[in-house]
Amino acid sequence: MASTKRIAKEFADCTTAPPPGISITLPSDADLHTWHVTVTAPPNSVYAPGRFGLILKFPVDYPFKPPTINFTTRIYHPNITNDSLGNICIGLLKSENWKPASKVINVLEAVRNILVEPMPDDALEQRIADEYRRDRPEFEKNARAYVERYAKGTVNFVQAPPPPEQKDGGAPAAGGATGAANPGRAAGRQGGGSGLGSASRPAPPA
Repeated sequence: MASTKRIAKEFADCTTAPPPGISITLPSDADLHTWHVTVTAPPNSVYAPGRFGLILKFPVDYPFKPPTINFTTRIYHPNITNDSLGNICIGLLKSENWKPASKVINVLEAVRNILVEPMPDDALEQRIADEYRRDRPEFEKNARAYVERYAKGTVNFVQAPPPPEQKDGGAPAAGGATGAANPGRAAGRQGGGSGLGSASRPAPPA
């Protein structure tokens, strides 16, 4: 399959000369379509010295459609959903921007770059974006609190299940993934945000 050959080449390129602060492994040697990515926040980032797990998945028709990428480590960031789904907004993954010639290594570099410079104008968490603009010290305090709680231990790659479907107009089943109450956010638009976010500012960890 052409997509598998392309992915194999990109995997070789990314592991031979990975971007700074990024390492990649395969959860299964038999499946190149899922990568486990560990990102170490740059030293000039408010998220340093946190280490973050991401799961990158390739569609069967890659590279004609972009991969999806989700944080499995919780993070307080305007461009990443503040829930267990970890959906991320990166311009390169928008359908109008992705081209068959686009490379995964550029996606990974973009992820690391938004840890240095968030993009509040393209937010998935509007409340965090507003805080980033208007009260930078409070934003940095909350971001560091998340690093302390979630991003200093062993990196895990456990991805949250999709939100439970509603039946007969009832509420989602108990125990569903955080963020299921916000269908727009839970859908996880990889391409970009449009003011999506929780109705109130997510509380920092206790």
